[in-house]
Amino acid sequence: MMLRPTHNGERYELTSPTAMPKADGFLWNQKMMIQVTCRGYATAQFMQPEPAKYAHAPNLEAKTFMQPEQSYYSHHPGRFVYIKDVETGNLFSAPYEPVRAPVNRFNFSVGKSDIVWTVEHLDIRVEMTLSLPTHDVAELWSIKVTNLSKRSRKICVYPYFPMGNMSWMNQSAEWDEDLCGIVASSVTPYQKAEDYFKNKYLKDKTYFLCETEPSSWETMQQEFEGEGGLQAPSSVMADSLGDGDARYETPTAAVQYKVALKSGEEREYRFLFGPAYDEEEILGMRERYLSKEGFAKSARDYAAYIEKGRGCLKVDTPDKDVDNFVNNWLPRQVYYHGDVNRLTTDPQTRNYLQDNMGMTFIKPEVARKAFLLALSQQESSGAMPDGILLAEGAELKYINQIPHTDHCVWLPVTLDAYLAETADYDLLDEEVETADGKISTVFEGFCRAMDYLLSLRDERGLSYIAQGDWCDPMNMVGYKGKGVSGWLTVATGYALNLWASVCEHQGRTKSAAKYRAGALETKVSANKHLWDGDWFGRGITDNNVTFGIKRDKEGRIWLNPQTYSILSGAANKEQTTKIITEVEKQLNTPYGVVMFAPPFSKMREDVGRVTQKYAGSAENGSVYNHAAIFYVYSLYSIGESDLAYFHLRQMLPGPSEKDYLQRGQLPTYIPNYYRGAYHEYPRTAGRSSRLFNTGTIPWVYRCFIEGLCGLRGDADGLTIKPQLPSAWEGIKVTRLFRGATFEVDIQRSNVKEVKVKYEGRFLPEARFTDVSSGKTYRLSVFVPQSNQISCVIRSARSNSASNGASNGASNGVAHGRAPSNGTNGTSNGSSNGTRRASNGTVRR
Repeated sequence: MMLRPTHNGERYELTSPTAMPKADGFLWNQKMMIQVTCRGYATAQFMQPEPAKYAHAPNLEAKTFMQPEQSYYSHHPGRFVYIKDVETGNLFSAPYEPVRAPVNRFNFSVGKSDIVWTVEHLDIRVEMTLSLPTHDVAELWSIKVTNLSKRSRKICVYPYFPMGNMSWMNQSAEWDEDLCGIVASSVTPYQKAEDYFKNKYLKDKTYFLCETEPSSWETMQQEFEGEGGLQAPSSVMADSLGDGDARYETPTAAVQYKVALKSGEEREYRFLFGPAYDEEEILGMRERYLSKEGFAKSARDYAAYIEKGRGCLKVDTPDKDVDNFVNNWLPRQVYYHGDVNRLTTDPQTRNYLQDNMGMTFIKPEVARKAFLLALSQQESSGAMPDGILLAEGAELKYINQIPHTDHCVWLPVTLDAYLAETADYDLLDEEVETADGKISTVFEGFCRAMDYLLSLRDERGLSYIAQGDWCDPMNMVGYKGKGVSGWLTVATGYALNLWASVCEHQGRTKSAAKYRAGALETKVSANKHLWDGDWFGRGITDNNVTFGIKRDKEGRIWLNPQTYSILSGAANKEQTTKIITEVEKQLNTPYGVVMFAPPFSKMREDVGRVTQKYAGSAENGSVYNHAAIFYVYSLYSIGESDLAYFHLRQMLPGPSEKDYLQRGQLPTYIPNYYRGAYHEYPRTAGRSSRLFNTGTIPWVYRCFIEGLCGLRGDADGLTIKPQLPSAWEGIKVTRLFRGATFEVDIQRSNVKEVKVKYEGRFLPEARFTDVSSGKTYRLSVFVPQSNQISCVIRSARSNSASNGASNGASNGVAHGRAPSNGTNGTSNGSSNGTRRASNGTVRR
C-alpha cells in the first residue's frame, strides 16, 4: 500500500518517494515552523520578531515564505544524508534527494510531533528523525545508520545541510572546534541608517552542531560540489572532505563520518541546525539539547505541547479515514493557526478572528484575548484595521496596506461560535482602550462595527468594496470609490442578524431592532439589484457593470454570494433551491466546489488581479476551500446534511489511491486550495497548493462539531441535533464541552424528531442543561430514519442528469454515501466526478 495510517491514525506513512514527490509534513512552535517534503526539501521560518530564514536559496531571492504549489529544484534548501560504500564507491542519499538513486525501501512517516524517514539501500538502513524544541528556534535531527548485511562494512556518512546565499553584503562560514560544528555568519543587507539599529541584534548566524566530532567537514558550497554536482559531489567521492572555510562565498554545512559497522551494528548521530545571534547563544543551545538525554526530554516536552491542541471532539463513524483526520489531524491544524497566528506580526483581521474562532474549541481563553486585542485596534469610525498588530514595532505590510471592507463582518461571525461554546457573555462587558485612546465595552465596540457596516453602503443599500472584500485580489471593482460587493452586502446582513441575536439576549431590544432592520435592508437591496434569476451577482463595478451573472462568459457564478444569501436569509426557500441547483451544476468538481466558474483567461480591468492569476489556481476559480467550507456550513444551516457531508468529505485527500496521486498530498491537513479549471485543464485539476495556512480549518472543525454531530452550545447548555448522512445508521462521539465530557451514541430509530435519553429517561427536548465541569454524561441519541430526499437535492439530481452527468456526484449525494476506496469515475466530462459502487458508497 502506497499510503497508510498507522498508530491509530496518529501517523501517516508514504512508501514511495516518486509517487507523490511533493508530499510533506510540518512542525511548529511559537517561534518557528518547518515544512519538509518526503524527498528532503525544506522551507523553514522563524520570528525575530518579523519572519526570517536561516537556510536560503543558493541565489539572492525576494523575501517570501511559502508559495502555492511550491516548486523544488536541485539546490533548493533541504536536509540530506549521503551514504557511500567505501569498498565499491556506490552512493545513495536519504531521504531521496539529491542523488535520486532508486532505493530498496522507503518510508516517510509524518507524526503529530515528529517526522521520520527510513531508507534502505545497499544493505544499509538510514533513519532520519526531525523534531523541534518547544520554546527555541532549532531543528533537532537524529540520523541512525544500520548495517543490514551479514558481513562487516565500511561506509562514509555525510549529513549535508545547505545554507544558501545568506547575504550579498557579508557572508562566511567556518568550523568552530569549541562548538563542534559549522557556523555561518552574515549581515542582513540594508541601506537606510536607521535600519542598522533595527538589524543590530538579528540572528544573522546559522549553525550546524554535531554531537559526535566528524572525520572531516566542508563549509563552502562550491568546494563541496566540485565538478560532480549534487548527485555525485567531488568532495564526497574523494577520501575526505576538504576542511575548508567560506570567505564571502556561499556557505554550506557538510560533515563526514568514516564508519566501520559489523553485521547488524548501528550508529546514531545527533545534530542541531538553526539561527543564532552569537557563539554564546549557540553554546547555550548545544548544552541544552545536544545529547541523548536532551533530545529525549525535548521530544517529551514537544509532544506534550502539541497534545495541548488535541481538541474537543472524537468520532467513530463509518468513514475511518475521516475519523483519523477529525480525531488527530484537524484539531492539530486548528491549534497551529490559533497558537502562532500563521507566524506573522500583522495577520489580516479576518484571518486573525477566524483562526482564533478555532481556538474557541481548543483554548477558549486564547479566543477571548483575541477579541480584546482586535477591538483595542478598532478605529474611531468603528472600522476594523486591515491587520492586527501583534508585536511592538510591528507595521501593516503587503496586503494589509490595501483597503478592504469586510473586516467588521467577522466580529459577530466569530463571536457566535465563541458564545455558543462558552456562554461567556461577561466578555461583552469588558472594557477596552481603543486605538484613539477612548475606553468602551466590547458590546459598544461591536455596535460601532455594525454601525460602520451600515454606513458603508451606497444609495442602493449595497456595500462598498474599495480594493477588496474577503477576496483580496478583487482589487479593481471599487478602487474609484463606487463599486460594490454583492457578497459583502449579504454577509453584512448575516453579521447584523447574528449581532441582533446577541443584543436580544442582553435585553438591548432597541439595538436588536435596529440591526434586524439593517439586515432586512441588505436583503431587499441584494434582491433588487443583484438577483439574476437563479443566483446572486458578485458585485457592481465602478462603472456600474454588474458581474457574476448569466451574461458573463467568465466568472459567471461565484460561490460566496450564494452561500451568504442562504446564511443571511436574503435567499428565500425557492431561491435557495435554485442557487444550490446551479452551484452543483456549474461549480462542483471531483475535488470540491470551485470558488467561481468559468475561470478568467485574461485580465478584466474592472474586476482586478484575481483575473490575472492562472486559471484554476488560487482565487481564479480553484477549489478554494475557505469558500467551499462556507458553502458546507450554509448547507448544514438549512438541514441539507447529505450534500453538506459530501462536500465536507471532498476537502480531504483520498481515500482512493488515484485521488491521493492527483492531489499529491497526505491527508494530514487541508490546503487553502486544490486546482480548479476541471473542464479547461483536467490534467492539473485537484492538485493541492500544499499551503496549510488557511481560514478553512476552524470552519471545518465547526462543521464536524455543530453540523455533522449537531453538538452546539447555547446560553443554557448543549443542543443536540445531529445531521448524519442518510446512508449512515449511527456514529459515536466524545465531546468535551465546558469542562464536561459527553459520550454520545447516535443511532437511527423510528422517531419523528431527535430524542435524547440520559440515565434511562428521555429528556423533554434535544438539549442538555445544567452542565457540570468535570462530569461525564453518557447520552443515547435517536434520530429519524432517512427516507426522503430533499427538494434541493432532487432538483440538483435532475439538473445534473439533464446536463449529461452520468452517475455523477448528485446521485451519491442524494443518498448521503460516504466515500470509500475506489476509483475516480466520470462520464461525458462531467464535473460531478463520483460514481456509486455496488455497495452503495460513493467513490471518488
